[in-house]
Amino acid sequence: MILIILVGLAMISGISSPDIEMKQYSLDKLSYTELSMELVKEVRDGDKTEPITQRLANVSEDELYNDLETEAQKKAFWLNIYNAYIQILLLEDPGLFEDRNSWFGYNFFSSPQVVIAGKELSFDDIEHGIMRRSKIKLSMGYLDQWFVDDFVERFWWDEVDPRIHFALNCGAASCPYIAVYDPDRVEEQLDITTENYLEQTTDYYPNENKVEVNKLMSWFRADFGGPSGAIQMLKEYEVIPENADPSISYKEYDWTLELGNYQDI
Repeated sequence: MILIILVGLAMISGISSPDIEMKQYSLDKLSYTELSMELVKEVRDGDKTEPITQRLANVSEDELYNDLETEAQKKAFWLNIYNAYIQILLLEDPGLFEDRNSWFGYNFFSSPQVVIAGKELSFDDIEHGIMRRSKIKLSMGYLDQWFVDDFVERFWWDEVDPRIHFALNCGAASCPYIAVYDPDRVEEQLDITTENYLEQTTDYYPNENKVEVNKLMSWFRADFGGPSGAIQMLKEYEVIPENADPSISYKEYDWTLELGNYQDI
């Protein structure tokens, strides 16, 4: 009787029991990087994310560590995890975003709420810990954290990649768009998102010899090599001429909540 009821509910929802079983079987065959890619797609398409989030929560730390063998796999996995869970949590409760700047008590970015391999992580743990090798959040990238969590250190990237700042979407209107990062293409994809974001957010005034750039290049200036490094990056992506030597200033960031900003690359 219970089986009949479950099958009936699945049929009402438009998904047959064999389809559910086939989907679960397909997910079970994926690597964890591939699962992270599927998670972004599920959120984007409005599908159920629980089968993937539960598997990510329950995998052992050792299994996940061994699965993320290369730097490309680490980059794709953690970029997808960050972007997907931001959308999952804010779609469920947009009011959480109102507490993003509360430094005392609850804070959306610093509160642990993403469970990966049995470890409850905050978005700060993922971004400033794993991706940025445990930098102090408000130090512009110049200072390391004094105490580093063992889990975070184990999953550190080999080196800080400033392009991540143009790939992470924290839910604000000024954030870069969300892409599905593939370990086979992640370096190319990061170049594409970086070039696109810099072109969209940079204003160059050759007659005044100045350039206005996004605020991210100020908040994380050490990641870019300081203002001179930011200028060099603009040249590398052909946003300003190679022979330019402008003064640099930083635009205000638009913190208006904006979800669902996806692009295929």
